[in-house]
Amino acid sequence: MDAPEKKDWLLDERLLQSQKLAAIGELSAGIAHEINNPLAIIRQEAEWMQLLLKKLGDGKELEELQGSAHQIVEQVDRCTEITRNLLDFARKRDPVIQAVEVNRIIENMTMLVEKEAKHSNITIVRYYDETLPVIYSDAPQLRQVILNFLTNATYAIGKNGVITITTRLDANDALDIVISDTGCGIPEAQVSKIFDPFFTTKPPGQGTGLGLSICHGIIQRLGGRITVASTVGQGTEFTITLPRSRESELFAHA
Repeated sequence: MDAPEKKDWLLDERLLQSQKLAAIGELSAGIAHEINNPLAIIRQEAEWMQLLLKKLGDGKELEELQGSAHQIVEQVDRCTEITRNLLDFARKRDPVIQAVEVNRIIENMTMLVEKEAKHSNITIVRYYDETLPVIYSDAPQLRQVILNFLTNATYAIGKNGVITITTRLDANDALDIVISDTGCGIPEAQVSKIFDPFFTTKPPGQGTGLGLSICHGIIQRLGGRITVASTVGQGTEFTITLPRSRESELFAHA
């Protein structure tokens, strides 16, 4: 295959992938909307059951019923989280560009997960470049991305490990956010698939397979990219590279 043919083939592949993602997004949004209403009713009724059971007093049977009602509420909340992820995947809202202090955003998100991490004996190490300039990006979407990667890192480690966060300017004057963990790592055959919608390395019932796909889409719309390096048994490193551009320049590099 010569260079022009290869270029045409890559364009065709990207177009086909875009069409597939658009179709998946439309289907996902429809499913999420249809499921949300009955979920809300189930949760409401389960909470009502819990209130009635409390009024009935104590007893082993009542205690078991309370536990069952609690399980219903928990599982409904899990389903609601899945539908929220489906809607996030489908919406793909345009970025709202503003001046952003990346170190501050990362630190705020790190503080959200650090308490739980400590309970699992996970240490979070920071290497912030304090000389980083302000960049022009979308702060809420960056928070979503950083929180997702930190949550994934704690899950990958489980117990007893280290998460390392590094910020720096690269050789091209773009900003790098590097999040690495000492977790289980990702098999080489799966690395190329981790940003695909609905692909997950987690056991059934523990992941929707949309988190990384949503993050990948967000960073692309912000004109950046995500790269990954992983070794099974040693850990994984994600590098998020963002442009420093103002809004007028940003999408020219997307």
